[in-house]
Amino acid sequence: MSSASPSYKGHRCPVEAIAHCVWLYFRCPLSFREVEELMLEHGVLVSHETVRHWCVKFGQIRANGLRRRRPRPGDTWHLEEVFVRINGELAYLWRAVDADGTVLDVLVQNRRDRAATRRFFRRLLKTTRTAPRVIVTGKPRSYRAAHRQVMPFVEHRSHQGLNNRAENSHRPTRQRERAMKGFRSTGGAQRFPAAFSGISPHFRPRRHLMTAPGYRAEMTIRFAIWDQITRAAGRPAEA
Repeated sequence: MSSASPSYKGHRCPVEAIAHCVWLYFRCPLSFREVEELMLEHGVLVSHETVRHWCVKFGQIRANGLRRRRPRPGDTWHLEEVFVRINGELAYLWRAVDADGTVLDVLVQNRRDRAATRRFFRRLLKTTRTAPRVIVTGKPRSYRAAHRQVMPFVEHRSHQGLNNRAENSHRPTRQRERAMKGFRSTGGAQRFPAAFSGISPHFRPRRHLMTAPGYRAEMTIRFAIWDQITRAAGRPAEA
């Protein structure tokens, strides 16, 4: 993933408006047109196509910024793949999470054979720059073959019942996929889950484990982090 921060230069709207649109789209189950409507209610005139452009341009880089501030991932990783439809064609969305449910990486591929599994393993090690102590996967034999080739030093547990964390992590993406009526391209199927899984969980602490004052304090901190990240490239120049 690129670490370069895109510039706000040349954008007519202020940084705050752009950041708010990106936050609305990835945090709430809204379409680009619904974000356009909400911004209009606040007196900001912006088209849904502009919102889409902002989300594509700034979404992933903001997700990367949030990921860099997270603690080191746990040493037990859960891997799972689910099918997605891209213009009616079958593809697979691969996902890895740690023991806390933090998404480590996602990847869309056309197959789920040994080569695809091996590709995801290598990408995962490169993205996280670390290796786990244990990986937990489902039953497909492709996992065992790729494990022997890429992560022979890592303990492998293959048991469908142990992989609930990865399966549960797919649910929010599934909900948004249904709201979006599916993905129209492979690029879109890769971009949205990658950015969504980095931004949305940042604003979803485990509220059921917190008191109301504790939750508000935690959200204040998280919004401050978001504000720091979105302002990192500086304010846009006047059009």
